[in-house]
Amino acid sequence: MRLKHFNIAFGEQVFKALADESRIRIISLILHNKEMCISDLEQVLDFTQTKTSRHLSYLRGAGLVTPRKIDQWVFYSLKEETADVLTQIYSYLERDPVLLKDQEIYRILFSNRELAVNKIQARRWMAP
Repeated sequence: MRLKHFNIAFGEQVFKALADESRIRIISLILHNKEMCISDLEQVLDFTQTKTSRHLSYLRGAGLVTPRKIDQWVFYSLKEETADVLTQIYSYLERDPVLLKDQEIYRILFSNRELAVNKIQARRWMAP
């Protein structure tokens, strides 16, 4: 579902939500990775759990992100109807050094996690 009408009320919500560097960084990570867990956002951005939750709550209230809970983890993704607008806005920020560094940190974090999972699985197969 796409956003059919970008009106002043919705525009105000979007621009207020993006008026904070922390929220810009959070949305950027979610936009590039489709979905982000709160704990990953905390690690990548070096935020406390409280700060991360506060900003995600603001983004949820603005109608930009939606949560999905799996066991004790909460994953956030962009609301489908806002993805086009945010993709267009963020296309102007694609070379921002802070956002590029955040994405690189996440890539390394994810890579290390995959390596650890593979090592654990290999040990299970090798165990007598």
